[in-house]
Amino acid sequence: MHNSLWDTSNVSYTACAAQVFLIIFFPGAEFSLLTTMCYDRYVSICKPLHYGTIFRVVLRIPSEQGRHKAFSTCIPHLAVVSLFVSTSFFAYMKPPSISSLSLDLTVSVLYSVVTPALNPLIYSLRNQELKAAMWRLMIGWFQRH
Repeated sequence: MHNSLWDTSNVSYTACAAQVFLIIFFPGAEFSLLTTMCYDRYVSICKPLHYGTIFRVVLRIPSEQGRHKAFSTCIPHLAVVSLFVSTSFFAYMKPPSISSLSLDLTVSVLYSVVTPALNPLIYSLRNQELKAAMWRLMIGWFQRH
């Protein structure tokens, strides 16, 4: 950030090492956390049911309500992991020819801010009262616009 603000290109060895460490540590920690959360959901659904496979198991559930509950538990976590992995991969593997400040900023915000912010939202949406309040809020917003 210092180099961007003061329009310089000098980076000290310590700053470079710190940046590399943080770039590896924080996404790794986030990926580990998201993977653990996905595995937790897998275990909570699959192990009590004694099935071997997180979509065939769900499809074998006899009631429609049971399948819906299982999918609504797993899919948001898988979506967050997919968002984190895809935006991280894009951010670091894209060719320099398609690089722009606004694209880089958007992708960085997606994997560093949006992904961690989605986790509390996913857990809180399991609460029926919060879901009902969100629906009322969205319906009211759409009616005004």
